Amino acid sequence: MGRGIRDEPRTYALAIGSSALFGALTVAVSSAIGTATDEVVVPAIAGDEAARGRIWVAGLVLAGIAVSLAASVAARRIFAGNGYAALQARHRTAVTRQYLRLPMSWHRSHPAGQLLSNANSDVEAATGVFNPLPFALGVVVMIGVAAVMLFRVDVWLACAALVVIPVAIAVNIVFQRSMSPAITRAQQLRAEVSDVAHESFEAALLVTSLGTADREERRFAERTDELRAANVRVGVVRAFFDPVIELLPSLGTLLVLAVGTVRLAAGDVAAGDIVTAAYLLTIMAVPVRAFGWVLGELPRALVGYERISRVVDAGGGLRPGTGGLPGGRSGLGVRLDGVGVDVRAGGREITLLDDVDLAVEPGTTVAVVGPTGAGKTTLVSLLARLSDPTRGRVLLDGADVRDVREPDLTAQVALVAQQAFVFEDSVRANVTLVDDGDPGPDDEQVWEALRLARVDDVVSRLPEGLDAPLGERGANLSGGQRQRLAIARALVRRPRLLVLDDATSAVDPRVEQQILAGLAHEGADRPTVVMVAYRMSSVALADVVVHVESGRVVDVGTHDELLARDAGYRELATAYAREAERREQERVDATDDTAREAAEDGRDGHDEDRRDDDLERQEVIEEDDVVRHVETGALEE
Repeated sequence: MGRGIRDEPRTYALAIGSSALFGALTVAVSSAIGTATDEVVVPAIAGDEAARGRIWVAGLVLAGIAVSLAASVAARRIFAGNGYAALQARHRTAVTRQYLRLPMSWHRSHPAGQLLSNANSDVEAATGVFNPLPFALGVVVMIGVAAVMLFRVDVWLACAALVVIPVAIAVNIVFQRSMSPAITRAQQLRAEVSDVAHESFEAALLVTSLGTADREERRFAERTDELRAANVRVGVVRAFFDPVIELLPSLGTLLVLAVGTVRLAAGDVAAGDIVTAAYLLTIMAVPVRAFGWVLGELPRALVGYERISRVVDAGGGLRPGTGGLPGGRSGLGVRLDGVGVDVRAGGREITLLDDVDLAVEPGTTVAVVGPTGAGKTTLVSLLARLSDPTRGRVLLDGADVRDVREPDLTAQVALVAQQAFVFEDSVRANVTLVDDGDPGPDDEQVWEALRLARVDDVVSRLPEGLDAPLGERGANLSGGQRQRLAIARALVRRPRLLVLDDATSAVDPRVEQQILAGLAHEGADRPTVVMVAYRMSSVALADVVVHVESGRVVDVGTHDELLARDAGYRELATAYAREAERREQERVDATDDTAREAAEDGRDGHDEDRRDDDLERQEVIEEDDVVRHVETGALEE
């Protein structure tokens, strides 16, 4: 809690100060009432004319204290609410910033649903205690001031009034022991429910097509039932704790009246003293309940704070570089010196790359090929510094990527992954990734990038062009169109190094070759291109081919050179070619059958034109399937 208060010191200083003023004024009201009882009310009832003349003075004093109380309550609520909202925003920002800072290896071991829960329900749990906290701290001031005043009046009355405090502490200790495991379980289940829901939403197409909706519903229902049971358990614990906290002030008041009656009979205290103590406990009932609310929220807050601390304090983040990367228009030179990457999985170290040495000349197009799990994606991700090597160095124009400032690196290196993410925004915003009014590429540059990615024709046919809205995750685009849009997003930045991690897997092979050929004709501005490729037609366009297997570079050379001397590469290329021929024959046969059926149906010229269009689209789809059929299992690492 101290850390949270330090995060918003001014706001919480005002909130706690207002609450302390409220506590002091509350005690002042009780003292004023006691004094008015002894010096004004009782004498006035006895017929004292002077006392009756002072009634309006006593009323004004009480009214002034009441107005001050109202002002302190308003100030406390305003500042406490602002501090609570600011802390939530600060915690969510810290968690999100850490998500962006942590490497992909960390994200792969933490489900997306759990991360959403950290940024939402866990943050709410961790900060929930800060809303009533200033009120509770004001209660502490109130109790302190009241204790001093009561001890000055009578020790026995003070002890009777304050005996509820150790009882409340004892009750809270028992409560914490029961509540902490219950709330920990509930928060974990909230994360699991979020995770299951996220998986179901992401797999909506799969669930619908395979008819597994009932299974997903049962899986979600099981988790929600467990969460319901956990929440009931939390509620049961609170159901025992809250009434006890509610009861304590009333018991304290009864005890004060009992002790006060005895002391009054003995002549040790006045009636006003008893009224003061009893009234003090009465008006302290709500503040003491607020203190109970804090104690009740504390276990949940501690659990939520612990869960978000695991994220905020997680290690493995990339050390920020401090050096620059000189700019230029030509491609970057790339060199890997003795690069190795080890990861820990299943309790043991696994080597993904080992002793990789590679040199890429500026402006060169390099194809990285190899079987499943060879380490291709790991290798190319090092170039964009999605992670750092365990051993060795990755150099760009002679500069170690670990020493380069992030803005310099992202300005000159662009990576396009296989899974192209599209925001629910306009085409322009998805390509430029800048908000309205911020500096960024102009429309001419956007169209040029779209042209190089061979998606300008698609955008030009949209009713609103660059302003056309795209659905969630680009739902109104095909897979190939989304990938081409992602390539345009990278090209509009004019990168000196373009990394394509199977970024054209859903693109028609002929269009893919046009994109690669267009990049090769950029002249002096031609970027260095490093691509993970599976289509031999694309690999053949590369200047250099890198054959990777079992985390090591087997051979480097041109396509023809590797075919001549690398048996593993030759086997891979031959298998692709044979499968392509087989699927091509199937495509021709299917086209012939379709043509015969159309002729027998005697369709008119309009239908003939439409059939030709359908056949052309089928050719594109099946030509793509020729390669993707043998790539099954080779698209994931």
